[in-house]
Amino acid sequence: MSLQTAANTPPLGSSLLRAPIDRRRHRRVDLTLLGRFMRANKEEYPCKLRDISVGGAALIAPVEVEVGERIVTYFDQLGGLEGSVTRIFDGGFAIAFVATRHKREKLAALLTWIINRAELKPEDQRQHERVVPARSESMLQLDEGIAVACRVLDISISGASVGTEARPEIGAEIVLGKLRAVVVRHHRDGIGVRFKDIQNPAALRKHFE
Repeated sequence: MSLQTAANTPPLGSSLLRAPIDRRRHRRVDLTLLGRFMRANKEEYPCKLRDISVGGAALIAPVEVEVGERIVTYFDQLGGLEGSVTRIFDGGFAIAFVATRHKREKLAALLTWIINRAELKPEDQRQHERVVPARSESMLQLDEGIAVACRVLDISISGASVGTEARPEIGAEIVLGKLRAVVVRHHRDGIGVRFKDIQNPAALRKHFE
């Protein structure tokens, strides 16, 4: 499944999509994620994502905000997203994202991956077009500026398996080469990581050629 953004695109028939009659510019998908947001006064609060498109999102929040207020949201799976409040509803609010075209394209790719991943069986979730890179040698940057040599055992646009003696904790943020990632598992030869952003396939190949 790919995320559709054009207003005139016919409905795809997926239960993840909103009703066919949708007057928003971008097609929204129902997606529940826990995160946090920062108001214009720099105060932070927890929130829950209700639905999202490349143009905006609806959030469930414990505090009231004002229409037009600038909001910055953060979700582990999506990263930081900035926008302005467009409407208030009972229990939350909606925002329109302020983002470049490149940022919107990356968000569309990320949402597509998240939705498709949710439809996979657990045993298939790791099989996201993994390949063995031509150049496996890389560097792993850990906390406190520590850098260690490592080997990239296999890689995809969403993550990698890394051969290393280091065992950072699950959930720890690391940098593989120049790619920011989060440790999601340990295995016999090292660790598995998930990239913070979905990578461009061509750029990823060039990075590990």
